[in-house]
Parts: sequence; C-alpha cells; structure tokens
Amino acid sequence: MSQLKLGIPKGSLESATLSLFKQAGWNITPRSRNYFPSINDADISCALVRSQEMAPYVANGTLDLGLTGHDWILETESENELQEICELVYSKSSDQPCRWVLVVPKDSPIQSIEDLQGKKISTELVSFTKRYLAERGIQAQVEFSWGATEAKVVEGLVDAVVEITETGSTIKAHGLRIVCDILHTETRLIANKQAMQDPWKREKIEQIATLLQAALTARQKVALKMNVPADQLELVVGMLPSLHAPTVSHLYDQEWLAIETVVNSGEVRDLIPRLKAAGAEGILEYELRKMV
Repeated sequence: MSQLKLGIPKGSLESATLSLFKQAGWNITPRSRNYFPSINDADISCALVRSQEMAPYVANGTLDLGLTGHDWILETESENELQEICELVYSKSSDQPCRWVLVVPKDSPIQSIEDLQGKKISTELVSFTKRYLAERGIQAQVEFSWGATEAKVVEGLVDAVVEITETGSTIKAHGLRIVCDILHTETRLIANKQAMQDPWKREKIEQIATLLQAALTARQKVALKMNVPADQLELVVGMLPSLHAPTVSHLYDQEWLAIETVVNSGEVRDLIPRLKAAGAEGILEYELRKMV
C-alpha cells in the first residue's frame, strides 16, 4: 500500500504543529523514545525530524513532505531542490512570523550592519549570515552557536549574535538591543519534486495543504449569530463585515430575523456592544475549526 512519508518538525515547532494537524483532522501521537509517531491515517507515515534537517531530507526523497521554517530552507540552500507548497504562518507560541535579528549589548557601539566589519558573531544560522554579510561586502567572523546564543553576547564572548525571536521581549529582558532584522521567516509546507509527479501523492499533499491552511484561516475568524427586529435589519447588517453577505432568515415570529456571519476575531470586542445597542439579541459567538 502506498504511503506518504511526512516529516514533523521536532523541537520548538513540534507542539504547535501537532495542534495544527489535530485541528485539520489528523491526530498525531508521539511515542516515548521513538521518532516515528502514530497517525490516524493509514495513507501517511510520520517521522520526527529537526527543522534544521527537514529540507535536505525532503529534497533527497527520504521524506515526501515536511514542515520547516523558510530560514532553514535558505540555510541549507535547498530552495531549488524541493517544491514549496504553501506558507503556514504559525510558530511555537503564536500565529505570527518570526524574525532573525542582529543583537548587541545595549551600550555597544554597533549601530548598523556595516559596523560588523572585523567583528565576531555567533548564531545558529551560520551559512545564511555569512552570505548576508558577504553580499554587503562585510568581513566578519561568524561562528556556530550550540545554544544559549544570547548569553554569549551578554558575557562578552562575541560582539554580536544573530538570533530568532517572535516578540523581542526576551532580548530586551536580557538588557540587549536589536540593531536590525536580518530575515523574516515563517513555516513552509515543502514537498519532494518526484513525489509531486506521483498523482496519488500529489493529491494527498494537496489535501493536507488545503486542510492545514483552512485550520489556520479559521483561527483568525469567529462566527456570530443573533436575532434582530425586522425594522433594525438594515442598520445591523450595515455593521457586519462578512465574506460575501450575512445569512438572513425569518424566525417563526415574522417581526424578527436571524442573522449569521463570519468576522475577524479581533473585531468582536468592539462589534458586539454596537450590535446590542442597535437592537440585536441572543448574540452568540463561536469558534471555527476550518475555513476554506
């Protein structure tokens, strides 16, 4: 029986990825001391792989499909050896892109990339950082960091670090300063080029992509239902943003109508009081699982 070999990123993205797949309809269950989780789909076999190694494994056919950051695709120079299916904007603690930033002590004289000339830099993103500096004619010593990267600049072991962050709050908490952004990155769903030539695998990959994107889209939306007096319909409908137009139906009492619509979750806090003031009653808000 054909199976699609799927790589799940091990480490910081693991929990968020399992949660996203669960919302999309796949329950992936890690096994203790085992790198091959079970999944409730006989057409798929899973392997836990570090994000840093995912792109080469997909490119060489060890895996048919995987999820990894755009940063690690660029770091391993694999972008031309695989096929990117779609962006999936989520990270370990939010649904926002991450940033690789140049970080220095707060009192450092380094104010720009150009000030790195002749300096020592520590980062996990060594190859990309070297290329980034070389393209700008900057000669600096870039060394690999095995972890605790920020601590190296705090302790004065290096002049600067290139580190990944979501909000920058940890960097500031350590008394450090962000000089500039080096790279913005988000998770990508990537496929082996040969796998995409197989009709069965291609269809399965497209199914996974559609449902993962639908799950992420749904996280930014909520559904609203409410009852509205007929004479207030135009006023209430005018307040409601929606994909096309709200669904309106009559209640048993012909003087009232039911309205259902989908709105951005960030708008609800201000929208519900306005709807209530306009005469809407029985306002319900509920989360969505998928939105295609």
